[in-house]
Parts: sequence; structure tokens; C-alpha cells
Amino acid sequence: MTALSFLLPDGALEGHRAGDSITVDGDEGRHGAAVVRLRAGEDVLLTDPVGRQAAARVTATTKTRFTAELTAEPADAPAPRPLITLVQALAKGGRDESAVESSVELGADAVLAWQAGRSIVRWQGAKKLKGVAKWEATVRAAVKQSRRPILPRVEGVVTTAELAERIREGEADGCRAIVLHEAEQRPLTTITDALADARDILIVVGPEGGISSEELDQLQAAGALSCVLGTSVLRASTAGPAAIAVLSAALGRW
Repeated sequence: MTALSFLLPDGALEGHRAGDSITVDGDEGRHGAAVVRLRAGEDVLLTDPVGRQAAARVTATTKTRFTAELTAEPADAPAPRPLITLVQALAKGGRDESAVESSVELGADAVLAWQAGRSIVRWQGAKKLKGVAKWEATVRAAVKQSRRPILPRVEGVVTTAELAERIREGEADGCRAIVLHEAEQRPLTTITDALADARDILIVVGPEGGISSEELDQLQAAGALSCVLGTSVLRASTAGPAAIAVLSAALGRW
């Protein structure tokens, strides 16, 4: 049985070695002790979100926490290159959250919310804070599910103008932006070789109503390339994960 993964606070594994004991408390400790009902002798995987993991064996539990002994030296995971950022337009019905969840499991290193012109969902005021928090929780769950060693960051929501400016500034620093658009003729698979030297790749996905021609022009003028995934038109919840799967395979990340 595959060991369950638990996320520790940043830096929690720093300085620890095989044989050391670590107590996991807070939400993760309660989940392990009260929900999963861990017992002494069970193996777990402890993940420090900065990119460090260690196998451990549970030695004791209470109602709200558990203690585990490291059975191996904590290992540092190298940062993937190029980094892949999902720029996901806000979408209704939880489709944006679904896209974030699957994309992180498939390899996204960061997610950025986009308030596209045709987004029905609007993040304004308190809804912005609530939306970011929900995406962060989704990312944490996806990291635990996929046993990834690094916790992808969740960035706040940007407008189309702000996204275009980010793309424009990133061009000079080795960042490449790809806009997925159903009317494009160029398949994503034909440009993956040109992305191998990029520092960061942005995959831009529109909302249910698609990316408007004005937005596409604005993003292309900033330096973004537009591509199509294939002959099928995918939902807002599946386009990003599909593109990340293609890139992960083509760039040797898998």
C-alpha cells in the first residue's frame, strides 16, 4: 500500500536525519490521527513544501496529532525546468478548481487566476480572498494526492491587461506564453521543441465562453503564441491539464 503523504510547515524537515522523530499537529495531524486513523507502525511520507521529502514510520498518535520516526534521510527535490504555470480563467461550476487540481497533479508548478472578459465568475473584494484560499486548498490536496515534493504557489487574480504586461516583461527573461485557442491551426505538439530552453512556460486557458478576439490580439501583441490542442474542443476544466500533460512528456519531465 502506498504511504499517505502529509504536508509539513515550510522548513520543518531542515536539519533532520534518519532516526529523528517529528510530531505532526495542526490540520495535518488531526487528519492523520482522527480521519485516517493512523496507527503505530504505519508508513507515511512527510513533505516539506519547499521541496524536501522523507519516508517515516508512525510511532505514536493522539486524537489531534501523530509522531513519526524518519526511516530515510530527507531528500531535496531539484526545481523542475522549465517551470510550468497554469493561467486559468475563472469559470463557473467549479471548473476552474477542477482544472487547478488536475494540472497540479500533472505537473503545474504555479497557478495564476485570470479574470477574463467572458468569465462569469467575478473575484472582487472578499470573494477574491475566498477564491484564492479555495485554490490554495485545492493545490494542497493535489500535492498530497500526487506525492509531489514541492507545493506550487497560487497567485492572485489578474486582468487581461495585467496578464499581457506580465507576458511582455517575461519575454526578456526567458518566459514563453502559450494561449490555447480553438480557432488556431498550429498544434501545441509542433512547438514543444522551441520551448525547451524557456525558463518559465505560461499556459493560458480561457473561460467557458472562450477568449475574445480582442483579448487574443492583446496577448499576442505582448508576445504570446496561440495554439490548438487537437481536433476536439475541450472544456475550461480539461484544456489546461491536457496541455500540461503534453508538455510534461515532450520536455522530459515525465
